[in-house]
Amino acid sequence: MDSIVLYTEEIDDLKEAAEELLAQAEDFPLKKNSLALFFTEEEVDFPELYHLLAAHWKFPIVGCTSMALLGRQGYLGIGVSVMLLTADDCSFAVDMTGELSAETFREEITWTYRTLRSQLPSQPKLILSYGGMFATDQNVSGDEMVDAIDTAAGGTVPIFGGLAADGFNFTGFRVFCNGRSVKNGQLLVLIAGNISPKFVTINSVENRANFSYEVTEARHNQVFRLGGGTFLEALEREDMAVDKSDVVGDYLLSPFVLTLKRKNGDCVEVARNLSWLDHETGAGAFLGAVPEGSILSVGIIGRSDVQKSVQQAFDKIFAEIAASPHKYTALLCNSCCARFLALASNPKEETDAYVNRLPADISLLGIYAYGEYCPEKGNKTGEYYNLFHNFTFTILAL
Repeated sequence: MDSIVLYTEEIDDLKEAAEELLAQAEDFPLKKNSLALFFTEEEVDFPELYHLLAAHWKFPIVGCTSMALLGRQGYLGIGVSVMLLTADDCSFAVDMTGELSAETFREEITWTYRTLRSQLPSQPKLILSYGGMFATDQNVSGDEMVDAIDTAAGGTVPIFGGLAADGFNFTGFRVFCNGRSVKNGQLLVLIAGNISPKFVTINSVENRANFSYEVTEARHNQVFRLGGGTFLEALEREDMAVDKSDVVGDYLLSPFVLTLKRKNGDCVEVARNLSWLDHETGAGAFLGAVPEGSILSVGIIGRSDVQKSVQQAFDKIFAEIAASPHKYTALLCNSCCARFLALASNPKEETDAYVNRLPADISLLGIYAYGEYCPEKGNKTGEYYNLFHNFTFTILAL
């Protein structure tokens, strides 16, 4: 598979933006099957820009909004960026659900996956997926979305992607597919053929606060009781913010950490952002699942932790690539928007950890997401599990 990344800062004059992107791709040879992954700032008219590009590109154009973009040159801020993937020995099947609800999301994701699977000549080896964040108002966690895709695929296909983001207004994010634009939809891209995807996930949670409780009552992403008291009582006991309901902003730099136990004895550690407090029931709602029996602690995040973790992530992915006989040409990255906040006034600190380290023949495109989808390796068997992450930097090598 070959790849190239295109970028323009133009977001107002979409005709000019399309011309800049098309000009950058003019000498890039397209093969039998191609795909355009398209990430942009929330105010861009996605359908209009799609139609300008689709007049020249006769292949799927899909993607989502992002708070900011990452490229091989580092932090890009706002703009429009596209990664073109093209191959003679790979096939792409692409579609997007309509607007989902808590009642319909599993059924619609399953139907979409099965329809796409029927279009491929062989078993998919990767699912790229981006969705809208509707966990806070419809009580569907990011884990449930990943689980719905994973279940539809029979638990055998790795999933990479994340939640569309905006400028922290939580209203402007969108997911799009070939001219269609939705808010609470889920994009699915199935890739079959000659690929051997590699994954890295790493968070910045090395230091922990003096907060450690067993989750004694929970349902999906809602935690009702920690130890012998309510979730809210535990926060009050530790002098943590409890004076309002919508607390996603208050706890962005204090992610909770827990270990997920698998039936085969494997354990994987994940970070979770607290989003909502219910003062009537004493419960707390997270952007990801928190199962009963897990131990919940609180991380302490600093700027140096964020940059250090990116350095470690690229060390790992470069080692994975070097050890494989497969030819890799593209890196897709997702960084949690909370990590952006941790960098305060210098967002380039995160990307400085990889700039000037990338091989000349590998392209890179990254986004800031409201949550990340990426397989995580178990601590005992080395088996990968499709998981939803918060406060995590993820990399996919293709």
